[in-house]
Amino acid sequence: MVTVQSISKYDKKHATAITIGTFDGVHVGHVQLLKRLINDAKALNLKATVLTFFPHPRMVLQKDADIKLLNTIDERTQILEKTGLDYLIVHPFTKAFSRLSATEFVRDILVNDLRIKKIVIGYDHRFGRNRNANINDLIAFGGILDFEVEEIPAQEVDEVSVSSTKIRKALLAGDVKTANRYLGYDYMLTGTVQRGKGLGRQLNFPTANLHIEETYKLIPKIGVYLVKSVLDGSEVHGMMNIGFNPTVSGTRKSIEIHFFDFDEDLYGRKIQIDILNRIRDEHKFDSVEELKIQLQKDKITSLSLIGKP
Repeated sequence: MVTVQSISKYDKKHATAITIGTFDGVHVGHVQLLKRLINDAKALNLKATVLTFFPHPRMVLQKDADIKLLNTIDERTQILEKTGLDYLIVHPFTKAFSRLSATEFVRDILVNDLRIKKIVIGYDHRFGRNRNANINDLIAFGGILDFEVEEIPAQEVDEVSVSSTKIRKALLAGDVKTANRYLGYDYMLTGTVQRGKGLGRQLNFPTANLHIEETYKLIPKIGVYLVKSVLDGSEVHGMMNIGFNPTVSGTRKSIEIHFFDFDEDLYGRKIQIDILNRIRDEHKFDSVEELKIQLQKDKITSLSLIGKP
């Protein structure tokens, strides 16, 4: 898959079959749509292409600082790369771009810049300035400008949107198993390891403190989780705490991971954490010693879940 960081940078020598959308989470519903696009593109000798936008339109048009997405843009790109697409076009979304008329968007962007011959799109897709054009307008444009429109029916669109909603709700409730089932992969957190207060090491449970730069990334419910990561080329399991460390009067929310059988220096490194299961809620213990005992129990629980004594 070739990733292009602007519509203007697309190589116009290739005609395309396109779908347009945010594709946040790139879950099982999205994958079915993309498989259809890819198969259609192969049959028509076209390049299977996703046009997506960043920042999210709501961040730009509604100044929605509280929006929470399932993927960072880098994570989304990483997941889409595994689907078999030919091109991913990530176009910077701006107010100026949002003001393009429906005619300008279809004629200048889709037809002239991206050379579309087919578009696979939901029945409720709206586009153009103030989102005033719909699927019927798109079909009419296709007849004039020589491209085919394949409409995704209401039932299939609803399945995709419901999955996205269910994934967010599940993660905020701590139900990682349900979220992962809808995603088709393990929910991930990606960030840089920063120095903490060193409390974990004092408890014989050294932790990597994960800083996620993207404030729009959805963080699951506070609690303790079973996780895995690939470190120095090897898969390593561990347990992660999302919370405030109330036993030691913590005041700031943190994400800390204790890896099993791994004690290399990770400071400054960017790592990806895959969340496998939720172990328990975060609790305030009467003493640090009680916390240490509970951490040992958490480790035993975690190891049993991955089949290790």
